[in-house]
Amino acid sequence: MTPSLVPVILSGGSGTRLWPLSRELSPKQLLPLVSEHTLLQETLLRTKGLGGSVGAPVVVCNEDHRFLVAEQLLEINSPPQTIVLEPSGRNTAPAVAVAALLAVQKAADPLLLVLPADHVILDTRAFVAAVETAASAAAAGRLVTFGVVPSRPETGYGYLLRGEDRGGWSVLEKFVEKPNVETAQHYVSSGRYLWNSGMFVLSASLYLDELGRHAPKILDACRRAVAAAVADTDFTRLGSAFLDCPSDSIDYAVMEKTDRAAVVPLDAGWSDVGSWAALHDVLPKDGAGNTLRGDAIAEGCKDTYLVSTSRLVAGVGLEGIIVVETPDAVVVMARTESQSVKRVVDALKAQRRREVRVSVSADSVIE
Repeated sequence: MTPSLVPVILSGGSGTRLWPLSRELSPKQLLPLVSEHTLLQETLLRTKGLGGSVGAPVVVCNEDHRFLVAEQLLEINSPPQTIVLEPSGRNTAPAVAVAALLAVQKAADPLLLVLPADHVILDTRAFVAAVETAASAAAAGRLVTFGVVPSRPETGYGYLLRGEDRGGWSVLEKFVEKPNVETAQHYVSSGRYLWNSGMFVLSASLYLDELGRHAPKILDACRRAVAAAVADTDFTRLGSAFLDCPSDSIDYAVMEKTDRAAVVPLDAGWSDVGSWAALHDVLPKDGAGNTLRGDAIAEGCKDTYLVSTSRLVAGVGLEGIIVVETPDAVVVMARTESQSVKRVVDALKAQRRREVRVSVSADSVIE
């Protein structure tokens, strides 16, 4: 596969939607939620299936997570080109811009495989096939995103409208915001709409050209931040000009404006695990639809997710309930309310509770 393919792993999330297991200092991408590996590690391990054309990754994260990220890469023998430290998060368009500017210092014009570090993909073979198709389209001058083949009328995702079919990929005709239920049902039944995954394959030079055309303030700030960056063996600390950068996503800054956008369909068991209910959906279940993690038992339960990290959790006669236990916090919620965990985190932040930022040890909580 030519030109070379450089994974750009975006690991800047704060993980509030999976509280209390996920905290500011240990967000969901750095936790082993679906296997013995963390989501960050799983993301990188998936790229191994692409073969020898894949270069060392560029990982973008924040200062607080730098040592955890470096340690997790070492554990799976995946040394990065560098770990880029953002002084403050500015969304995906600037994060990918600095990765592109750094990547072109190592290779003439690599393709960037942009992957959020906190997604789940169950079918690695299908993922690899989709990336290979996307890389071919990107090498031919397209900015390519992946559209997930919808399995249900989902109102929690944005959608992508496929245009002209070019054989394995399509012209990306339109981005659509999160729909209501009736509209989502129409999208799915039409067969022309895909979920917006937030994953991309982009030529570094073409992305920078299009960013300069459509969002020049972002490109200018990123160029200055990279020019003033300080690099050591493991980390690249961006210059303070990054703080001047407008905060915007790739979608809004570039993909919705460019005439080079393309989409490759992805049917690979994808989830952005944006809630406890979404995580439950991708995990193995017993005959009654229950998932048990840690020291947990369920009696007479249905469609229930019980998570224990430090003590026995027992569920009796529950249906459609999620229980997550940690040494310093327990949350109990209906599956249908799992998106509302963020409201709890916001309330705790207002109270300046330390449980938002760090997990308190069991010894300090339980007498």
